[in-house]
Amino acid sequence: MKIKLPFFIARRFVAAETLAGAIPVVRRLNEEGLHVTLDRLGEHVYDRQLTEEITDTYIHLLYTIEQEKLDATISLKLSSLGQMFDLELCKHNLGRILKVAKELNNFVRLDMEDSSLVPSTLEVFEHFYPEYPDNVGPVLQAYLKRTEQDVRRMCELKARVRLVKGAYKEPPEVAYQDMDVIRQKFIAYMKLLMTEARYPAIATHDDVLIQATKAFAAEKGIRKDDFEFQMLYGIRTQTQRDIAREGYHMRVYVPYGTDWFPYFYRRLRERKENVLFVLKHLFRA
Repeated sequence: MKIKLPFFIARRFVAAETLAGAIPVVRRLNEEGLHVTLDRLGEHVYDRQLTEEITDTYIHLLYTIEQEKLDATISLKLSSLGQMFDLELCKHNLGRILKVAKELNNFVRLDMEDSSLVPSTLEVFEHFYPEYPDNVGPVLQAYLKRTEQDVRRMCELKARVRLVKGAYKEPPEVAYQDMDVIRQKFIAYMKLLMTEARYPAIATHDDVLIQATKAFAAEKGIRKDDFEFQMLYGIRTQTQRDIAREGYHMRVYVPYGTDWFPYFYRRLRERKENVLFVLKHLFRA
């Protein structure tokens, strides 16, 4: 029997189960000087009709952002659009979304999933990038051993990359396991993207990486408008505000939707304090 967990246990990391519930969260963040990316949760879809319905949902999301005058872009996982079973269908669905994003001058971030999906995600990105250079960009994960070549390729293209450490469990032959090594790789890739790519998104909650980015930007005379920091909704909220007050662009990833458990589980796995927070509040009235 499948057990449905109550949504309130995920509320720290997930804004709402509906778009209507997420909109007030976005407005509040915007009022605090924070940019937003809305992430409708969902992944690993194997039903053709469902991928088309999800595509319609993303298009509706883009129009809602425009109508509500929100400072927000969107992100999505290609595995929700057919990537797992029909790459041409996936491209068709994403093409419909990107057409609207271009019409509305918005941006679509292609979230990166586990290492098995990296090649096809980047293939789909490169398929659309010539037509939509200002409307689509990938995520690269610093802990993957292939990422250096991917960073260099994105620099050649002058693509807009979101750089993260990586949150999926990967084997040692695929991903670095030592955090000091991952930090070193992240900093090296950050420097490449800051100097050779276009408007990179430095997505981290790690003070070491935040300070390294600020120091490198100052050393190289890189303007605060030429890149942005990104953090996840519900994590280090005061730090998000502080960075924005320092004049940097700070974007908050705001997830919503009923399919929240995989995302929630990854957040718990990342940091033990996340688990303690949930346990502390689980039985509060």
